[in-house]
Amino acid sequence: MNTVLVFVLSVFLLQCGFPPNSHVFNLPIATIGINYVEHGGNLELPIHGATGWAAVSMPMRSEPNQRADVVSNLAPGQGFTILKEYGEWWNVLLSSADSNYAVSGWVLHRKCFINLPDIVPSVVFDITNAYSSLKRSSSYEIPNITGYTLYEAWAFNYRLGRYEFIVPVLYSTGRRIFEAQQAALADGNTIIIYEAFRPRTTQQSVVSNLRDLMDSNARVRRNINAPPWGLNWFIATGVSNHQRGVAIDAGLGRIVSYETRMSGIFSYTHVTAVERFVMPTQMHELSPQAVAFSRPVSSTSPDAWRTIMPAYSMTEGAMLLQYYLTNAGFTPLASEWWHFNDLEGARIANEIGIRGEFFTTTVYSQTPRHPLIPCLSCGRRKK
Repeated sequence: MNTVLVFVLSVFLLQCGFPPNSHVFNLPIATIGINYVEHGGNLELPIHGATGWAAVSMPMRSEPNQRADVVSNLAPGQGFTILKEYGEWWNVLLSSADSNYAVSGWVLHRKCFINLPDIVPSVVFDITNAYSSLKRSSSYEIPNITGYTLYEAWAFNYRLGRYEFIVPVLYSTGRRIFEAQQAALADGNTIIIYEAFRPRTTQQSVVSNLRDLMDSNARVRRNINAPPWGLNWFIATGVSNHQRGVAIDAGLGRIVSYETRMSGIFSYTHVTAVERFVMPTQMHELSPQAVAFSRPVSSTSPDAWRTIMPAYSMTEGAMLLQYYLTNAGFTPLASEWWHFNDLEGARIANEIGIRGEFFTTTVYSQTPRHPLIPCLSCGRRKK
């Protein structure tokens, strides 16, 4: 192989996170594809080319330094393409539909969301609130919610070469989901994510309409308020961890079939069919029918849940899902078998004031760039 080509490819792989002693450096460039995980990667695909969003108002700087010049000020929910990671910083490319320029700069990634399908594409995504909400209470439809599209989260993803759901999560939370998914894959299973980020206005709409249903339906009201539970156990009336990008609503499936697909020079697993595990209730049944534990336990303690007996209705599938996610650092919510919080991420999100008062309807994803194809658009006038 040409010496220059070997050198450039090696530099690229190091920038993508491969350790210098990885045997990926011995692979021919014409190989079917580099499996990022098998060769030392810390995600299923490199973050280069993934979509990110500012989770709060933040400056984009000219260098990865808090004292560097401000190139642009980002609003909450403003999207960009991630070019590379350097310590606690991301180098990102900011494009604007009403501008002739694409500008690059540096942002602190702890204040950012990342698009989960871009970095853990083997997960099955079924964001039901983005096409037909499953939310019910005591099996009753919630007016203006059940069966409705609550927000837009479906777009063509150039990185994956297909339409896919838009699934923002805090970057640190995305790494935990990756860890849980690798454990599930090792058993021939896959995590199914039904929701991650939920916009604040959607949260408020669910609260309002569920309250209306409680006012008009005595059974729903009685069940939700049945001691020791209450409304806030089934839908947060304030800012939820879903708005903070640190919560997921998840199920579990046995993998029936899958394909190996490519993104640039990298290969990844795309699950094409699953057999979903039996769970205690339908997803998003907002009532005590869906509880995971025999009684409430603090949702802000990472370990208190370990002292409580599971609810009698918990199934093998629900317990296995809980096993995968808690081993990756998530904490289960006592009132919903499907809901898991990244409490360390929640601490960061609270510290920086993430409130989720925005929508994410566009992705800026690109394939991880081959080292011989320079990023000609970075900071230059668009043609």
